[in-house]
Amino acid sequence: MNRLIRAGLMFGNLFHVHSPALVERYNRALLHLTGKRTELTDFYIDISGYSPEVGDELGDPLYLNHKGVNRQFILLSVEQRTAPLLNTKFSTSKTILQDFIGQNEAALFALTAKDAVAGELVNSVYDVSTAARLFDIRRITVDADTTGGTVKDAAKLAEMVDNFRESESGWYDDVLIAQMIDLAGKTGDVVRNPVSLKAMSFDQRNFWTAHFGGLYVFQDVAHPAVIAPAGKDGLDDLPLKYVFDASQRNNIAQFFQLNGLTQTILEARGIKSAAILRQKMDFILIDAVADQGVDLTGLTRADLRRLAREHSDILPPEFHTLGQLVNWAENGGAFPNVDSSSPVYFYTLRAADTPDAPLVNMLLAELAPKDIRQLFICHKDLFYATYAGWPDAKRAYVADFLEREYKVDKAGVRDALFGHEPALEVPPLPRKGKKPPPVPQRIAPVGPWGKAKRR
Repeated sequence: MNRLIRAGLMFGNLFHVHSPALVERYNRALLHLTGKRTELTDFYIDISGYSPEVGDELGDPLYLNHKGVNRQFILLSVEQRTAPLLNTKFSTSKTILQDFIGQNEAALFALTAKDAVAGELVNSVYDVSTAARLFDIRRITVDADTTGGTVKDAAKLAEMVDNFRESESGWYDDVLIAQMIDLAGKTGDVVRNPVSLKAMSFDQRNFWTAHFGGLYVFQDVAHPAVIAPAGKDGLDDLPLKYVFDASQRNNIAQFFQLNGLTQTILEARGIKSAAILRQKMDFILIDAVADQGVDLTGLTRADLRRLAREHSDILPPEFHTLGQLVNWAENGGAFPNVDSSSPVYFYTLRAADTPDAPLVNMLLAELAPKDIRQLFICHKDLFYATYAGWPDAKRAYVADFLEREYKVDKAGVRDALFGHEPALEVPPLPRKGKKPPPVPQRIAPVGPWGKAKRR
């Protein structure tokens, strides 16, 4: 993992806590939330205030996320908004924290100038000892205040000010005036500079959770289901009728199709589909030859073609099928027969333009794990776990590729792969004046892959 850390691909963009003032504020918040303190004077925190170093010191990687639910957070600066979320247990947590910081940026900027803001992502569930409890999590509410209770005191002071103004005897109420003066010393002038945080709640109906081996829960769709790639053990009590594991490829494909959650890369608008498929071929090639003693440093396009020729006997079927699709898109070659039973099927899909696109791309990354770029972008926890088991040659290649091709323009790469543009892409023409090949008529009504087969 040191290679990833040095390249800024792991623990990157964390917020540095190094000044005595910040450390003391962090400790006040930590004591307020957990009853613990850290003796460290220099450490890094993620968007939620979690620090790997503090976790090691306390011997508890979930010190801000007890039992993996109701995540607590510590905000020292609005700069934490751009930091990653480590030890993710629910896919919605980072988005909720980003939205909360964004919607309250001015107030948080003022509050964190003097104190830490501590809070919790609250729901009605305090443990998920059974998978069925996940379905009791319907709404997440953000509860936050400074460790000194500034927001609460400011609300109380604002109420006192209103009472003072509305009461005819306000000027004669010495007790009320004394209380207002005392609170104003803590909160400042709330009349001219109101101090408040917006009350924010978020629905949590479609989400991924790390619990029970990793589950994708889709409740708010026309045809609900749970996708459990790791297996369905311990999931007998779920309130949804359909639960599919990774072996039920056809059922998952049908679920995507019925809910309109995916589209084929070749039919997606505004992207260079053939180039994306060719890059997926490269990743599959590297995966196949990584343990063959091949030098994978500084590979050119010619080097990749040479490796494909020399090791054609060990290349998996998905490599050859993707090659046929690229040939069809660029040169009008024969269109391959692809359905959900094919190993390449999920490599040819991406999320459609829906609110759940990030969740769907995360699931597709797990169903097509040899696409290391999508795996890193969409499912970092699984990427890190998988990376640890790769041959060193592949680890070196992947780290170098991501540093060169992704890190330099993260937003551009994400937009190129997953963005949705109004303009329809026209595949490159092999010869001037020649029209691009149409989708074969026999399968055009249901898309280029045909209908998902029924069991």
